[in-house]
Amino acid sequence: MLFFKRGNVMKKEQWLLCPKCKNKTRLKIREDTEIKNLPLFCPKCREEVLIDIKDFKISVIKEPDA
Repeated sequence: MLFFKRGNVMKKEQWLLCPKCKNKTRLKIREDTEIKNLPLFCPKCREEVLIDIKDFKISVIKEPDA
């Protein structure tokens, strides 16, 4: 977890990890990041997962199979 200073406020940020293989992706998130329906691609396992993010909590969205 990284810390950076913006003005007088210290913020946390961290690399977004793949929910399947737990490796680092190409995205960084901050503690105030909120994302809905993000198609996250992992360069290591080469899979795409739909996720929601709020307060460093990552939720994988299950899509019904066609």
